[in-house]
Amino acid sequence: METTSRLEAQDTVGDPDAPDGEPPLAAAPAGTAAQRAVDDYRRASFPWYGLDEAFTGPRWLMQVGTAADGTVQHGAVGHGDEPSIRPEAAGAERERFAAVITVVASPVRHSGDGTGVLDATTVSSAAWLAGSGLLAYTWPAQLDHSLRDDWLDQQTETAFELADDLAGPAWSMLSLPVDGVPTTFHYRESEFGWVLAGSTRAGVHIGAYGRGMSAYGLGFSAVQDLGAYV
Repeated sequence: METTSRLEAQDTVGDPDAPDGEPPLAAAPAGTAAQRAVDDYRRASFPWYGLDEAFTGPRWLMQVGTAADGTVQHGAVGHGDEPSIRPEAAGAERERFAAVITVVASPVRHSGDGTGVLDATTVSSAAWLAGSGLLAYTWPAQLDHSLRDDWLDQQTETAFELADDLAGPAWSMLSLPVDGVPTTFHYRESEFGWVLAGSTRAGVHIGAYGRGMSAYGLGFSAVQDLGAYV
């Protein structure tokens, strides 16, 4: 993979001023967990992406990931039914969701605090985050809890290897609109759901995963109002 290590998502808490033109978030009063989550997303120096206006269902924030110096590197927003971590078989069939991950495109560089080097982020980074994100919500309901970690480690390693080989036979090509422009994505399906990854003209990579919702009819656009996800 173009990155030299795997990206780790972690929660961060910030309290920056809202960017110019950002609408007020009346649904998330200051000091609430929802407002703190929005603040985390607003700390990013890049645009967030989600499903475009053709999707009319529920939207929700997930979490952001940061570098060692606290710089926001990636994050995800959800659409549809919020998935259960361990759904019953019948529940898994009913759940329809898609998560969209935005990863800032950047080369290998020194961290802002001077403590080390930050890895490059590429479309493979987005594919890895999407693949591991899908696994977090789809481990088999019949699997004994004591075996979950072993299963997850094995499947996560497979997802990493697949993301490292986007030209391999596990992936096909799929064209979907991003801000109205046809864009090529790497796409694959598994028994757990689907994963895709591609790059945009806005200097970010998009990864996405879902279940119960076809990827073929999706479109992506820059998020104009984070309040729609609160």
